[in-house]
Amino acid sequence: MTIQDEPIFDAIVRLDKLPASGRSVNVNADEAQRAAIAESLKILAVDRFVAELTVVPLRGGLRAQGFVEAVVQQASIISQDPVEEKLREPIDRVFLPAAKGEKPAAPGSEVFIDLEDDEFPDHIDGSEVDLSALMLETLALALDPYPRLPGETVESLNLQNEGEENPFAKLAALKKDADKS
Repeated sequence: MTIQDEPIFDAIVRLDKLPASGRSVNVNADEAQRAAIAESLKILAVDRFVAELTVVPLRGGLRAQGFVEAVVQQASIISQDPVEEKLREPIDRVFLPAAKGEKPAAPGSEVFIDLEDDEFPDHIDGSEVDLSALMLETLALALDPYPRLPGETVESLNLQNEGEENPFAKLAALKKDADKS
């Protein structure tokens, strides 16, 4: 995923304007936004991208809960043909400001993170949170890293080199020759 200067769609929540009852953030990406999402994720196409989040205040920060739904097309790792994938991923993320009086870590210093903690919050700097990055991150992590069409295998491409010996067989022969010497 590439880092962009401006978000693809508007999903910014200001902490100082967030009602106590919370608010909804809904995204239904248009064609240009879907093309930008596909480009940033380096996939063929995004045919549908919908996200619905409920954002509520939590301990000086916020909690975002909801889901991302998408229909994407990626290139098959075998034939490079388009492979369609339908995704629905839940989102449940907590964003908290840094503790008062806590100094930011110096560059190069050690930071201890408890990776076993399921509720490890993201930190916020400032008074707003851009949830578009969270939505794109959720989609990126849900993508199949090795997409391929049903029943597609390397053998189905019939790329067998007739008359050529397997390179591993050649290595095994060399090893046997070395062992004999």
